[in-house]
Amino acid sequence: MEVFEQSMAPALQPGDRLLVDPWAYRERPPGRGDVVVLRDPESPTRFLVKRVGAVGGEIPPGGTLPLAPGELWLEGDWGTVSRDSRRFGAVPLAAVLGRAWWRYYPVDRRGPLDDAVP
Repeated sequence: MEVFEQSMAPALQPGDRLLVDPWAYRERPPGRGDVVVLRDPESPTRFLVKRVGAVGGEIPPGGTLPLAPGELWLEGDWGTVSRDSRRFGAVPLAAVLGRAWWRYYPVDRRGPLDDAVP
């Protein structure tokens, strides 16, 4: 999967290519900090890469009410330019296509995305 937006900078840059594990959440739900791939809720033919900011039962950053079970609050690392849950709201867990876990391009920045936490 290729990153197309600046919203995850500096951890991820446009042109970065990622491996995505579509089975990552079959045995455990996403956790805060996970980098996930989903279909863009505003343009379903596009894909987004975002970081989980809150999960069901938690209050999202800047929020007042907890998320419903099965909902996720997703944010880009570069908040001022990110189209994320601050714009389109919480997303259902079912919208997540998988966990982005490895950058394989560019070669000089390849490695696990756990190292890319801001």
